[in-house]
Amino acid sequence: MRNYSASGWRLTLALLCALPMGLRAQEIPSAGNPATNDNTGYGTTSAEFLLLGAGARGTALGGAFAAIATDVSALYYNPAGAALIEHPGVIIGRQNYVADTRYSWGGVAFPFSGGSRTLGFQIGTFGFKDQPVYTEEQPNGNGSTYTVAETFVGATFAQNFSDRFSAGITGKYVNDRLGTVSGSAVAVDFGTNFHSTLNNHPIKFSFTLVNLGSNLSYQGTGLRGGVPRTPITGEEPVPTLPQQADISTKGFPLPTTFRVGLAYDLISRENSHLTVLGEFNQPNSNKPGFGLGAEWMTAKLGDTGFGFALRGSYSYAGKNNTPLVDPTQTALGDEENLQGLAFGGGVNYGVSGFSLGLDYAYKYMGVLGPTNFFSLSLGW
Repeated sequence: MRNYSASGWRLTLALLCALPMGLRAQEIPSAGNPATNDNTGYGTTSAEFLLLGAGARGTALGGAFAAIATDVSALYYNPAGAALIEHPGVIIGRQNYVADTRYSWGGVAFPFSGGSRTLGFQIGTFGFKDQPVYTEEQPNGNGSTYTVAETFVGATFAQNFSDRFSAGITGKYVNDRLGTVSGSAVAVDFGTNFHSTLNNHPIKFSFTLVNLGSNLSYQGTGLRGGVPRTPITGEEPVPTLPQQADISTKGFPLPTTFRVGLAYDLISRENSHLTVLGEFNQPNSNKPGFGLGAEWMTAKLGDTGFGFALRGSYSYAGKNNTPLVDPTQTALGDEENLQGLAFGGGVNYGVSGFSLGLDYAYKYMGVLGPTNFFSLSLGW
């Protein structure tokens, strides 16, 4: 094990302090303290399933994972990291999300040109089906059901421009089907990754901009209805059939997010490392947030191909972590305090260019409860 110098500790402190500590908790509106004007677009974005992640490793480490994403899940978290993939591989995963919904993600990547470039493809799906339809006139259900199916597909190209810098871009097609209405949009992700060493310990720095694209507008029979004829003033009403018309809806933006990430290996051995991570993020539908994470990973235990990993993180998501009421005065205090925590681990086996891994992540969603993510990875 290499000695961890004083400058290494200073870098760790800088990693923690570089986070947006200036983020202030938002004041709780009250009669004596009215809320200040705030033009943040809370709840104005569509296709929020685009933020659900990819793979259990990234889920356990939160958004900070973008700085060290160098496996197939980099297609989702930071396309620049895909350029650092050494062998072709595939990852598939499934998340048991809140309210019995399911989210699935899969990706495959192929390095070429001697490993300096990578081409990858990914797909993510979220939804549920066969849910009863309730109306004001029929509160017990009208006998029909509806389905929600949200999907995105993406293609990524990444390239190493030097031994320290890589960049990548992803093009996405997004489709959102909500019952009898649906909409689609296109988007791009862009990422960079700077990787070097400090005191013989790896350090990585990343910038990512994800889900930058067109607005999503909806069409379908669910937006179709009759428009009654309004008689002209002073004119006898004439019986007519209602005219069919489609309601025109506003286009909703995608959940665009900008992230800056930094990662440093506190411990760097031949077959193991301890990495600390930090990130700052600015979404277009919330206040700025940040994240902290750590990962301990080992390989070739006992001169075998087996290894394991342990991970944990905390993510602060602006208004999501700022309740409208004082949580200490309600039964929701524990849920609010735990929101943003995630942890997990995995086992892996690798030998002669072949690798196989199984990972798990647990993430707490506050009042919505916990979620579980399982993923399987294969490299050759």
